[in-house]
Formats: sequence, structure tokens, C-alpha cells
Amino acid sequence: MFNYSLTYTDLYQLSMAQVYFLKGKADEKAVFDYYFRKIPYQGGYAIFAGLQDFLKQLEQLSFSEEDLDYLNTQDFEDSFLQYLRNFRFKGNIRACREGEVVFATSPILQVEASLIEAQLIETILLNLLNFQTLIATKASRIRLIAKDKTLLDFGLRRAQGPGGYYASKAAIIGGFNGTSNVIVGRDFKIPISGTMAHSFIQSYDSELEAFQDFALKRPKNCVLLVDTYDTLNSGVPNAIKVAKEMEERGSKLLAIRLDSGDLAYFAKESRKQLDAAGLSYVKIAASNQLDEYVIKSLQEQNAPIDIYGVGTNLVIGKPDGALDGVYKLAYAAGKPRIKISESLAKTTIPHAKQVFRTYDTNGQFNGADVIALENEEKPKQIHHPSEPFKKMNVENFEQEPLLHLVMENGQNLTTNSSLEEIANFSKRRLALLPLEYKRFDNPHIYKVGISDALKQERDQLINAHKS
Repeated sequence: MFNYSLTYTDLYQLSMAQVYFLKGKADEKAVFDYYFRKIPYQGGYAIFAGLQDFLKQLEQLSFSEEDLDYLNTQDFEDSFLQYLRNFRFKGNIRACREGEVVFATSPILQVEASLIEAQLIETILLNLLNFQTLIATKASRIRLIAKDKTLLDFGLRRAQGPGGYYASKAAIIGGFNGTSNVIVGRDFKIPISGTMAHSFIQSYDSELEAFQDFALKRPKNCVLLVDTYDTLNSGVPNAIKVAKEMEERGSKLLAIRLDSGDLAYFAKESRKQLDAAGLSYVKIAASNQLDEYVIKSLQEQNAPIDIYGVGTNLVIGKPDGALDGVYKLAYAAGKPRIKISESLAKTTIPHAKQVFRTYDTNGQFNGADVIALENEEKPKQIHHPSEPFKKMNVENFEQEPLLHLVMENGQNLTTNSSLEEIANFSKRRLALLPLEYKRFDNPHIYKVGISDALKQERDQLINAHKS
């Protein structure tokens, strides 16, 4: 895990914090909501990821002497810098569990802290949670299309700098089986996987000799890359020879890898050759600019591919590139706060809140989440946040609160679940989401509404600010 300091922020956070400090508002309590406005990839859901990393960073965030020396050159007051010298986050955080299935406009995480504390952590919160949620969601979409095929993250070399670290982790939460990323395998105890590069084969005068040396020195989970010269006339036949030699030594070739050309055609022809040689156990892996659309096409063509290595398009979150997560003030100085927009959809929702998920009689998600006041127990009705005449009765549905206390007085309360445990939790939750919300194209829209009491509070604030 990378370690950050509190200068990993935007300048305006510090500028606002100094004003709060100089005006005597340093200890004024505030509540901020984290949520996103739009589900990425035109999908029907998102997978919340990054919480554990965020909480770990929050526990140790501080300003170093180097930080303070630098800020001293940026026109900050000496008294404010002295305040920052001993700064630590001492607030409370409530959040959905990492791996939870989440939806647009619904608070995923809520910060309750002093104005300065809440403001200074905004950038790192958005940086860690937006990115990992985006990638976990991308990975989940790929998993749904790939069904039970093995999915491996191959994206580190194409990732944006250190983002590759968190992308590999988020991919596992979203349903991938392993990664080529060695440091993530080390840190999170997840399977790592890798084959060979074309350069390895090119460095030999003979493709066969390259395969033989690799299989001899790396016999366990051996995968041979067969498309350096001629996939069907050279690569696969040489892999078959090596597989037979491995059998004589008491080991087995795990797979061949296709990395170019018509993957469906080459996979079918390779399968024929392998089966004819009595090597039906040898798997076929495919890579090369894969994403959910390419994999969907390969699946529809019945390509006999067992393992998909997905790289660039996964770890950069293509085509969306970013989750539009936002961090908005909801309560400060003992009063609910609101930002009013010409569009009601962009008008924020005031107050500290709880979010309830409703269930149908079969125990599945009922297609509606309720944003309610913090102390509401079981809302009876929800209203569409931006279309006032749309409402729904939820009184008779089972309701589950989603926001749980995960940090209290700056102390992390989570159990630090393993990455495998988070991924399994996410898998279980996604299984409760009805199929219409998981459709690849034009998924059904999951309802997120506000309770009667919260709507009344919001409308009153809107009217007060407009009068």
C-alpha cells in the first residue's frame, strides 16, 4: 500500500481550512456525503471498492515537517501551520461495506467531523474511492459476460502510474481470479499468474528451444505463447511437442496463449490440434485488448477459450475513465445545509442520513433503496429525488440499513477483511440483484428515493433559500 501525506490534496482544501481556522470554526461539526451521480458504462449497478485502503490511510494521515516547510512558502499563516503540525483525523465515518452493490445518488459513505477535518480528507477520499469503484464495476461487468471462465488482470504495464496497484486489487473485488501484478499478490495474498513475452521467444534462434527451456525451468503452471511467428503451423505444433516432453517428465502443460489475430478462429483451430494430440487438458488463454464487448463476442462465437487476460481496458476503466463521485456538505454548525441548482437532480440532499435497501418476498433486492434521515427506523414511502410526482410505498418490504459505523474518533473499526472475503461478499450481494438490473444492454433502472421526512426537510430548505 502506498503511504500518503495530507499534502496529497487540492490547494482549495487547505485554503478553506485556513479560513475556518482563522475564523474560529476549526471545531465546528459537519457532515459530508459521498455518492456518485451516474452509473458507469451505461450499466445497472456499481461495486463499491476502496474503503479499506481509505480507512487505513486516514488513520495515519498527517503533515510532515517537509509538508509544513513547503506550505510555509505558499502564503499560509504561521498559526495555521502550527495547527496543522498536530493534525490528525478524529471524526466518525459510516459507510456501506466494501464490495456492496450500490446505485447512483445514494450516499455510500458519510463523514462526520470538524469542518477542517472533513474538508482536508476530501481529495484522498474521492481519489481512492472513485477509481477503485470504477474498476471493480468494470471487472464485475466482465465477470458477468465471461461466466465461469478464468479472468486474469494483465493491466499493470498500461496503468496510469501507481493506479495499477489499486486497479489490480479492485479487479479482484469485481470478480477476477488473479493478477500478473506481483506486489498486489504479495500484499493481498491473491493468486498471481503470468506467461512469457514474445521477446523471450525472439531471443532464441528456435521457437521450440525457447518453449523447451521455459517448460524445463518453469514447469508449474506453464503457459506457452504461440503466436510469435505462425500460430497454427509453428506455435501450436511446438507447444504440443513440449507438452509431450513434459508428460514424460511427469508434469503437464497448463495452457497455450493467443495474443493476436482472430482469437475465435485461432482458438477453435488450436483446440482441434491439441485434442487430436491427446492434450484435451491443455487450456487456451487469450489476451490482446480484451474487454466485456470482445469477450461477449467470443462467447457468442463459442470460442473454446478457458482463460481471459484483460489488461488496458480494465485498469484504465475504458471507456468512462472516471467515476463522477462527489463529496457534498449536508450539515454544519447545527443546521442542515443544501446546494440548490437549476436542476433538481443536482440539488443536494441535506441532513445526516441512513440508506435502507428493500427486499422482496424471495429475499432479493426489491429494486428500491431509501435515503432517509439518520434516525428514521423504517420509512413508509419514497419519492423520486428529482421528479416530485413519482413515489412508491415501501412500508411492507423488509428493509436493511446500509451505512455502518466504520471509523469512530479516528479509529478504524473494520475487521480488515481479506481481499478474498470482500470479493466473496460482493459476489453474494450481486447474486441478490435481479437479472434485469444486470443486463448487458439497457438494464432496468434501480430506484433510489428519499423518505417523506427527508423530502419535507429538503423542500423547506429550498423554499427558505429562494424566499
